[in-house]
Amino acid sequence: MKSDFRAAIAQIAADRGLAKETVVGILENALKAAYKRVNTIAASQNIRVDLTSGDVRVFIQRSIVEEVGDERLEIGIEEVRGLNSRTHLKVGDIYEVDDTPKDFGRIAAQTTKQVLLQGFREAERDHIYETFTDREGDIVNGTIQRIDAKGITIELEPRAEALMPPAEQVPTERYRVAQRIKVFLVEVQKNHRGAQLIVSRTHRNLLRRLFEIEVPEIFNGTVEIKSIAREPGLRSKVAVAARQEGIDPVGSCVGMRGVRIQNIVNELYGEKIDVLPWDTDMAKYIANALSPAQVVRVELDEEEKSALVLVPQNQLSLAIGKEGQNARLAAKLTGWRIDIKPITAASAAASGSYSHGSLEDDDFAKLARAALSREEQRMENNMANSFARAAAAAGISFNAEEAEDESLAKPSGGEARKVRKDGTFTYNGVTLGPLPPQFANQNVTLFDNGQRLLVMFGDELVRAFRAEEYNGDIPVEEGNEGGTDSSAERETRTVRKDRKVVFRNEAYGPLAEEYVGQLVELEVNGDHLDIFFDGELIDSFKVNG
Repeated sequence: MKSDFRAAIAQIAADRGLAKETVVGILENALKAAYKRVNTIAASQNIRVDLTSGDVRVFIQRSIVEEVGDERLEIGIEEVRGLNSRTHLKVGDIYEVDDTPKDFGRIAAQTTKQVLLQGFREAERDHIYETFTDREGDIVNGTIQRIDAKGITIELEPRAEALMPPAEQVPTERYRVAQRIKVFLVEVQKNHRGAQLIVSRTHRNLLRRLFEIEVPEIFNGTVEIKSIAREPGLRSKVAVAARQEGIDPVGSCVGMRGVRIQNIVNELYGEKIDVLPWDTDMAKYIANALSPAQVVRVELDEEEKSALVLVPQNQLSLAIGKEGQNARLAAKLTGWRIDIKPITAASAAASGSYSHGSLEDDDFAKLARAALSREEQRMENNMANSFARAAAAAGISFNAEEAEDESLAKPSGGEARKVRKDGTFTYNGVTLGPLPPQFANQNVTLFDNGQRLLVMFGDELVRAFRAEEYNGDIPVEEGNEGGTDSSAERETRTVRKDRKVVFRNEAYGPLAEEYVGQLVELEVNGDHLDIFFDGELIDSFKVNG
C-alpha cells in the first residue's frame, strides 16, 4: 500500500474515531459495490478487492472443482492447469482472475463515495453503541449543543450525541448552550438510526456515583450506601453504613471541614444533602431518617409497615419539613409509611423506647426526654424574659413578687393573626405595623393587657403598640373588648383570568395562578382589603382612595 494511500486511511480513521482495519473494510465493500454496478454479470460472483499495492485491483474468485456445476462460482482443475501449467493449485483451492476495468476509478467514483459514506455512518453508529453500552449506569461528561422542546442535546464525544428529555431535567437548574455538564447515562438503545443515548440529571444514582467519585471509602467498599431518597434540585437523604470496624461512615462522606459533601452539593447546584447512619433497628433508622429533627419515640407496625413517630412539640415542623419534604424523603428512604405526632414533656416522661422496651433499657429515650425537658424549660425562660421586656415597655412590673396584681405578670390567652405581605396586620379594625420584613406572611400572637398590645412570634417579642394606637382613642364597646368587629361581613368574588378581583369598581391583584376561577372572600380591615380562600388569608392590598 502506497504511503500516501496509507496516510489517507489513517487520517480518515482518526477523524471518524474508527480502527484502520474498519476503514479498509468499508473501502473494500464500497469498491465491490461499485464494481458490481459496472459489471452486472459479476453481481453474483465472489469478488476480492486488493488495496495492498496502492492501486485498486479487482479479482473474481472461483472454487477449483473436478466437475463444474456453476461457471460463475467454479472452475475445473483441468482448465486451471491449461491456463497456468506451473500452478500448484488443487481441487478445493480458490482461483483468482484479475478483472479490473480499465476505467474503473472514473466510473465507480460516485458510487464508491456514496457507499463509503454509508459505511462510515453505520460503523460510527456501531462504534458509539459499543463504546457506551458498557458505560450505562455511569456518569459521563458532555457539552450542551442545543435546547428545544424535545429536550437537551448533549455531545458526549465527537459524533456521539445524547438526549436529556424534559422529565430528566432538574426544574431548579438553568441550562445553556456550550455549558459543560455531568450527566447520568440512563439507557443506551439501538435502532435503525443508530445508538440513542438517554441521560439524566434527576436520577438518584447520579448522586450515588458522585459519592463514589468524591469518597474513596465508598469507592473501595469500606463504606456502603444503603439507600438514597432524592427530590432533584431541592433535597436528598443518603443512608450509609460502615463495612469495616472503626470507620465513621457519615464523617467519611462529609470529609474534613465538609469538603467532600460540598463538592457534591456544588455539582448539583446547591441541592441540600443529608447524610445519616443506616441501622439494622428499623425504629432507630427511621429516627435517623427524620434528622435534623429530634425523635422521642418510634412505634412500629410490622404488618402494615408503618411507623408512628413522636417528636417534641417544638420539633414538629422540623420533622415534617417544608411542605412535608423531610417526612416524605424519610418515607422514601426507609420504605415505611411514617406518621408524625407531637408530644409534650409530661407525656414524654411516661413514653417507652423505640423497640417497646422498658424505659431503663433504652438510653437514647432517656436522653431524648431529658433534652425535651431542657428545651421546654428554655422556652419557658425565654417566654418569661420576653414578657418581662414587654411589661417593661408598657411600664408594668413583671416580677410576681414585686407586682401587686399577679395577673399582670403574664398576659393570658392570646389571639393569632397572619401578617400581610407588607408587614401590617389588623386589630380592632385598625391597621398596625409594619413589622420587620422577616415576619411577612407569618402567624403572630397578640396579647392585649389594656395598656399595650404585645406582638409575639413564638417566644420572641416582636413589637408593642400603645392602647391609643390600636383603639384610635375610641372607647371599646362593651362585650367586644380586645376583638375585631364580629358584625363585619365578607363579600365573595370570582378571581378573573388576569388573577385579579373587583371590589368597589377597583381591581386588586394579581393573586396566585392557582386561584383563577375560584371564589374568594373579601373583607375590609382598616385601610386594607384582605382576601381569604377557605378561611385562610392569602393576600392583602391597601384600599384605593
